[in-house]
Amino acid sequence: MHTVAIIPARYNSSRFKGKPLADICSRPMIWWVYTQVKKSKRIDEVYVATDNDLIKQVCDQYNIACIMTSQDHKTSTQRIYEAAQTIKSDVYICINGDEPLIDPKIIEQIIPKKLDSFFASNLMTKIHSPVQAIDDTNIKVVTDDEDNALFMSRSPIPHPKSSINFDYYKHLGVLAYSMEALRFFANTPKGKIEEIEDINELRFIEHGKKLKMIAVDANTLSVDTPKDLEYVRGIIKNKLESGEIKL
Repeated sequence: MHTVAIIPARYNSSRFKGKPLADICSRPMIWWVYTQVKKSKRIDEVYVATDNDLIKQVCDQYNIACIMTSQDHKTSTQRIYEAAQTIKSDVYICINGDEPLIDPKIIEQIIPKKLDSFFASNLMTKIHSPVQAIDDTNIKVVTDDEDNALFMSRSPIPHPKSSINFDYYKHLGVLAYSMEALRFFANTPKGKIEEIEDINELRFIEHGKKLKMIAVDANTLSVDTPKDLEYVRGIIKNKLESGEIKL
């Protein structure tokens, strides 16, 4: 099964403009994400998909395979779909360009053992901090007994009215799709709840498509704000100083 990883990298993020190029210990954030993904031996090819010449230039500088895509895409999934038109693969993995701490072994857990024509999957991990549970940049997930997503929200769900015997889970910026799933997303308009919550993956749920959620033990952080960036810088600096990672 041929597997391609694509890292969408948009320059004009509403919360953090120029985020993929943010400096982390003398390397741009997109370099850290790409380098982590490249460590996987189960991923055949890795690309960055961007809409910005500055990001393309930085990718060229660091010998990162990069595909230019339209500036009109409103979601990372649509950007992945455009890039997939020029890359033949069985599975397309989306790793958000703001996951510099992502573990390649974690990414590999989303690769299916067998592939249906329609396949869409998303990693999730248990929330251990009450701060993360109420942070609306963390998308919370509830699933059915077969681990298919029932709902996603920026609010803490489920609500503990009758029981506290449960764990909160948040989705990670690692998803996998077949071409049919990508095509469905690109050709299907937003539903009402997706418009309200601003969560791309709700497009599958609202239209009755299965989105398999895979629970992993992940100690990662999406860089959504400058304060997140400072936290990640500290972690990577410590890893460099200890020799755990090298430039």
